[in-house]
Amino acid sequence: MTKDIVIGIMIPFIGTTGGSACVLFLKRTFNVSIQKILIGFASGVMVAASVWSLLIPSIELAAGKEVPAVVPGAAGFLVGIFFLLFLDILIPHLHMDADVAEGPKSSLSKTSKMLLAVTLHNIPEGMAVGVIYAGLLSGKSGISAGAALALALGIAIQNFPEGAIVALPLRSEGMSRGRAFIGGLFSGAVEPVAAIITIFATRAIEIALPYLLSFAAGAMIYVVVEELIPEMSQGKHSNLGVISFSIGFVLMMVLDVVLG
Repeated sequence: MTKDIVIGIMIPFIGTTGGSACVLFLKRTFNVSIQKILIGFASGVMVAASVWSLLIPSIELAAGKEVPAVVPGAAGFLVGIFFLLFLDILIPHLHMDADVAEGPKSSLSKTSKMLLAVTLHNIPEGMAVGVIYAGLLSGKSGISAGAALALALGIAIQNFPEGAIVALPLRSEGMSRGRAFIGGLFSGAVEPVAAIITIFATRAIEIALPYLLSFAAGAMIYVVVEELIPEMSQGKHSNLGVISFSIGFVLMMVLDVVLG
C-alpha cells in the first residue's frame, strides 16, 4: 500500500481520536440538544457517503457486465444489512441512553457493552474506507483518489463528535479521564483494521468489488436506521436532529462531488 492510502485509512481513526480527547478537558457529557445535533450530523454524513461514495460507484462499475448493473448494488446492499443484523444479534452491546443491553446475555460490565456497541458501529465505516481504496488500487474501477479521500474525510468529520459522545459517557460511568479516552480511542481502532482486511480481501477477488461497495453501504445504512436515528429521536420532540442530518448529508455530498 502506498503512503497516501495508509494516510487515507488512518484519517477516520484520527477523527475518532480527536473527539475522544474531548474527555480530557470537558467536565461532563453534552446536553441532550447537542447530542441530537451531533448524532443527526453523523447520520447525514453516513447516508450521503453510502449513496455517493459506495452505491453509485457500485452500479457504475457493474455497468456493461453480464448481469444487470443494479444487481450487485441491490444484492450487496441487502447482504450488508443482514450481516450487521447478524452481528447485532451475536454480540452483547448497550446503546447510549438505553437501559437494556442487546444481544446474548453476558456478564460484561455496562461500560464494556457500551464500547462493544460503538465498535460494532465502526466496523462498516472501516470496511467502506477499505473497499473504496481497494477500488482505487485496482485501477479499473473509475474511483479516483479524490473520491476515496472524500469518503475518508467525511467519515473522519462525523467520527469527531462520535468520539466525544463515546468517551464522555464512559467518564460519567466512573472511568478516569485517561481510561475513558483510551476506551474511545480503541473503539475507533477497529476502523483501520477493518479497512486493511477489506483491501486485501477485495484485491484477492477484484470481481467482487461492486458487491463489496454496496455491502459497505448496506452495513452503514443499518447503523443509521437501527442505532443513530432512534437515538436522535429519543425524548422530547425536536427538529435539531433533522436539520443537522441535512447539513451532514449536504456536506458529504459536496465533498464527494468536489473531490471526486
